[in-house]
Amino acid sequence: MKSALVLSFLAFTLFSCSGDDNGTAGEDTAQLTVSMTDAPGDFDAVFIDVEDVMIKTDMDGTEDEGWESLGEVNTGRYDLLELTGGVTQVLADVEVPAGYLGQIRLVLGDDNAIVVDGEETAIAVPSAQQSGLKLQVDQELEAGEQYVFLLDFDVEESIVRQGNGGFSLKPVIRVSAQAGAGAIEGEVHPSETRSLVRAQNASTTISAYTDMEGNFKIHGVPAGTYKITVIPDVASNLPEFEEDNVVVEANETVNLETLYID
Repeated sequence: MKSALVLSFLAFTLFSCSGDDNGTAGEDTAQLTVSMTDAPGDFDAVFIDVEDVMIKTDMDGTEDEGWESLGEVNTGRYDLLELTGGVTQVLADVEVPAGYLGQIRLVLGDDNAIVVDGEETAIAVPSAQQSGLKLQVDQELEAGEQYVFLLDFDVEESIVRQGNGGFSLKPVIRVSAQAGAGAIEGEVHPSETRSLVRAQNASTTISAYTDMEGNFKIHGVPAGTYKITVIPDVASNLPEFEEDNVVVEANETVNLETLYID
């Protein structure tokens, strides 16, 4: 458990693993997408059992009041480690009333597990989390606009090994709104082993794994200038690679093309 997995969680409508949305928001609504993607993780598999996705727009009531299901959520058990190289999994894609969005709640079932050295072990969800994982958003949604939210699980911090040898879920999640965010993509060669690609500046660190062909895409990157570090698998004996001054603009994807590790 030495690197961070990103569970960029949810998006609405399970078309494929590309996560792009073609919906158009109306005059009084905004298009809301919540997407799931993967960054670093050192397990054979990480299964998350998604039962529902809910939102809360009225923050005047109690903590448990005012929640509404997004409806038509593509529930299921998803292996986060299949989402690499910039692939995202759409769980739902809906129109919601324009206005204030306070929180998103991810409701999990009981079939959560990790696989280590070929052995599957259930992940216990503490009683405090059984009503759903509540994520603070505090975003004003403007009519006619499209918003994509990435919910990033830091697996190193979120999966806790218990004294009895089991595992429990203590979620540490970064919420990234992609309205105005950019992305960084490219290829790493040689690509025989997966590499971790990290984008970092003074205020932000985001990372993703390459897929088996060396492709990667880091989603939800705030506009700014970044240092890119490629960290190959230790067994490859390849050195790290760095590229400085990569500028990311709002709503743009920077293609670094091919990064060669000598």
